[in-house]
Amino acid sequence: MSERKTIYLCLAHMSEEGVEQKYVKEAFDTNWVVPLGPNVNGFEADLEAFVGEDKKVVALSAGTAAVHLALLACGVGPGDEVLVQSFTFCASSHPITYLGATPVFVDSEAETWNMDPVLLEEAIKDRIAKTGRKPKAIVPVALYGMPYDCERIMEVSRRYDIPVVEDAAEGFGSKFDGKVLGTFGKFGVLSFNGNKMITTSGGGALICNDAESKNNIMWYATQARDAYPYYQHSAIGYNYRMSNICAGIGRGQMTVAQAHIDHHKHVQALYEELLAVVPGVEIHKQPAGGRYDSNFWLCTVTLDPSLRIVGQENAYKEVIKTAVGGAAGVIKTVDSAVTDCQPNDNVEALRVFMLSKKIEARPVWKPMHKQPVYASAPAYVNGVSEAIFKVGICLPAGPCVTDEDVRYIVEGIKEAIVK
Repeated sequence: MSERKTIYLCLAHMSEEGVEQKYVKEAFDTNWVVPLGPNVNGFEADLEAFVGEDKKVVALSAGTAAVHLALLACGVGPGDEVLVQSFTFCASSHPITYLGATPVFVDSEAETWNMDPVLLEEAIKDRIAKTGRKPKAIVPVALYGMPYDCERIMEVSRRYDIPVVEDAAEGFGSKFDGKVLGTFGKFGVLSFNGNKMITTSGGGALICNDAESKNNIMWYATQARDAYPYYQHSAIGYNYRMSNICAGIGRGQMTVAQAHIDHHKHVQALYEELLAVVPGVEIHKQPAGGRYDSNFWLCTVTLDPSLRIVGQENAYKEVIKTAVGGAAGVIKTVDSAVTDCQPNDNVEALRVFMLSKKIEARPVWKPMHKQPVYASAPAYVNGVSEAIFKVGICLPAGPCVTDEDVRYIVEGIKEAIVK
């Protein structure tokens, strides 16, 4: 019997026909090995057709770059404040600080795990009262692909005339009321990192409302060069355009984008069926009623705090020395195995147990308002994201995850539970 493969949380999958290789080969054959070219233009056109609503799209080097440029285009600068979902990855908030502004964190609603519209409005009122100024932008996030309440958040945006930058990095193809995420606000952010719904190996894109906005973003993304026969710059620009090689991969990926989305939804449905009979383990579902249409980029479950897991007594006893849970590159070593806000012992024990079965599982995002780097940032919290962080864990859901894999994963969870 061959050794069992490792089941990773979410890895991109190339098209069966190798379309990606065709576009990449064309780039090499025509010497378009630069951050411009036919593949970039073609990928942008494919994305514009995918999101619809007559939107314009700029392909960029990363989703983080897209957040950065969107905030810049909203006029965010030193001394400003930006309202951002706390329950998210740091790429939603770090670009705010790049611009010298301050993130103001807003907690989540229990049903979607995304930005709470009621708390959002309370935060706006309080910031105006405290600072005498409105925040410059609102950044809701499609956590694990789940749509935020677009209707209510946009109502708040219009009421206070504050632009929305939708962070749909995890929500590629997710919809609210039949409309693709990223098309509701002033800008919409997409990501094509190697673990996303489709990939360009790295990269992202910004959805814009019109050609003028697109051209402005493209100008900033290409070092903000003015129209002279020599290099003149009237603003600080950035080297943020996507390469023609990466865009070639993206063009091939667009041919399987809907298939990937459909597969993730299928995996979610299978988890829902198989976990329904596992006491103490609850899978997070989208709200009923048909308005929410998640791509289920990752499938997430919560563990009852009373649930006992094999090896739980050893949780957090040793300092981790290597990258864990999808981390890449260099990580900073730490002196303590614990922090003041961490998942419950049974969540950590399940992560370790599943790893022993060659299954990658990962805690949900740690809320940004509990991150040391943001200790002094204003935060409007209701306890929801912290509570979910303590009990939540992500399960594999990518295009490479088969029905057999899902059954193996669920059996692994059952085996981990101490009867």
